[in-house]
Amino acid sequence: MLSDVYFPRINGVSTSIRTFRRDLAALGCHSLLVAPAYPGAAEDTEDVIRIRSRYLPADPEDRLMVYRELGHAAREVAEGFDLVHVQTPFLAHYAGVRLGRELGIPVVETCHTYFEHYFQHYLPWIPAGLLRGLSRALTRSQCKHVDHVISPSTQMADALRRYGVKSTVEVIPTGLDMDRFTAGDGARFRRDHGIDPKRPVLLNVGRVAHEKNLGFLFDVLASVRRDVPDVLMVLAGEGPARTGLQARARAEGLDDNLCFVGYLDRDKELLDCYRAADLFIFASRTETQGLVLLEAMATGLPVVSTAVMGTASVLADAHGALVAEESVAEFSDAVIFLLRSPQRRLEMADEARQFVERNWSSREMAARMLGLYQVVLAKARRPVTTRSGGETTRPGESAAAR
Repeated sequence: MLSDVYFPRINGVSTSIRTFRRDLAALGCHSLLVAPAYPGAAEDTEDVIRIRSRYLPADPEDRLMVYRELGHAAREVAEGFDLVHVQTPFLAHYAGVRLGRELGIPVVETCHTYFEHYFQHYLPWIPAGLLRGLSRALTRSQCKHVDHVISPSTQMADALRRYGVKSTVEVIPTGLDMDRFTAGDGARFRRDHGIDPKRPVLLNVGRVAHEKNLGFLFDVLASVRRDVPDVLMVLAGEGPARTGLQARARAEGLDDNLCFVGYLDRDKELLDCYRAADLFIFASRTETQGLVLLEAMATGLPVVSTAVMGTASVLADAHGALVAEESVAEFSDAVIFLLRSPQRRLEMADEARQFVERNWSSREMAARMLGLYQVVLAKARRPVTTRSGGETTRPGESAAAR
């Protein structure tokens, strides 16, 4: 696997990669990940090759791998592997395609990024129509050079087809390990952050970035505050929009109703944060899936969200969630209704947990991914078999070949 992002950089791509690698390993499919090195990061306990990377002034959270070292490292370690899986559309894409050609093995790619709206926020000086055309052309070009395309949601797959992508597109979302979401201490989180135990708390988790539509949630907060004066919105995450949003909060007098807590440790602090909230609110227009919605529901946190792109897949027939249009009045009414209805929130909490457990098992998604790998390899006349010892080999090869 090759990716331009991975932990300690926290986002949906990093979470997806780790989740799939863990469950694929349990199914006997070994993977090696090539990803950027991050200054000051702890050493990896997983099978990861880190590539020297450079600082990006326009996006300080992310890193740009040194391309020559990326290609060299990938070639050095990839001999004997059956398949290349590209996870991001930047340098990792080009290195992965080149590696597949050099080794004569198939390349698959997951389309995690919805370029069409992403670029509009980071290149605002370029006309929107031109950006749409460029982003669609880039997506078509990249998909054309891989053997199979994976989409995290039906909506993203539909967008790829509208763009004119001719490659086969398979929808395989990232699932959740429900065992991880049984923990969490909401009272501890509230104590640590000075939040009154009875104060109503709205939560949003994710990158604090322009494409996440947080400005709309600020409008919702201002509206809800008129009916629920002590309401608090907690934003868990970091990103380039934080400074501007903090300035807006000061200008509009929302300081006392807003709490930025930054990135949280996923195995403890984030679970505490989910448990501390009364409602999870979300309005991003660019999600290719929307994993944080599933995480919130898995902890038993009711959701109020718009349903755009990947979030529409997550929320289709969902129990434990209210879907609202991107209207301040409609969204605020849904939030106020649930804040004033503790019994309904309890019912939705139970519905949400059951919904995720029934429909979004990470092990089932990993089995589907392994099945896709096997189909791709069969088409390339490179069938694989899984040995009883948990190692994946081609017929006739030694167990050491991966």
